[in-house]
Amino acid sequence: MLEVRELECVRGDHRLFKGLNFTLQAGELLHLRGTNGAGKTSLLRTLCGLMLPADGDVLWRGESIRSLRDEYNRALTYLGHLNGIKGELSAIENLQISSSLSGINLSEERILRALDDMGLAGREDLPTKVLSQGQKRRVALARLLLSETTFWILDEPFTALDVHAVEYLKRLIADHLTADGMVILTTHQYVKIDAGIIKEVDLSA
Repeated sequence: MLEVRELECVRGDHRLFKGLNFTLQAGELLHLRGTNGAGKTSLLRTLCGLMLPADGDVLWRGESIRSLRDEYNRALTYLGHLNGIKGELSAIENLQISSSLSGINLSEERILRALDDMGLAGREDLPTKVLSQGQKRRVALARLLLSETTFWILDEPFTALDVHAVEYLKRLIADHLTADGMVILTTHQYVKIDAGIIKEVDLSA
């Protein structure tokens, strides 16, 4: 279980939010809403341990993520609103590196299968800098197919995707929830996920 207690986030001289509390259990999705500048990405980065809160704490299974470090990171997959891929490397190479950093050694066959499922067959060996924005996003999202993590944090995962890719990602998230996974995501568009328990936090409120 993830628990956020009295969390406060400050950027520069501006307090983005304070006194934020919520929990997330297996099979639950939290849809994080808020206007631009409300602190959505800052909150996600704090939940990943990439930023320290001004106050409050984030707990994973009852312990602060500050003390868990590697154990928490092994349970987590974070996809930021930027794709986090290197343009001079191919889709295969990018996924090999990201998997290795997560401590997972994957066969090229499995990576190729994931890229095919994401609609990237025939583009696996191209430098990702020549791909469209939607194709680059699919390369990043292929990490979800290859991950073995319980908790997904997704910042605007539907950005630049066409209708078919949006539907595929919705099914992927639904399957993860059905398998007792946990998801927190932000999105500016309404996306209905037909699985799990859906919660909502609005940082603009």
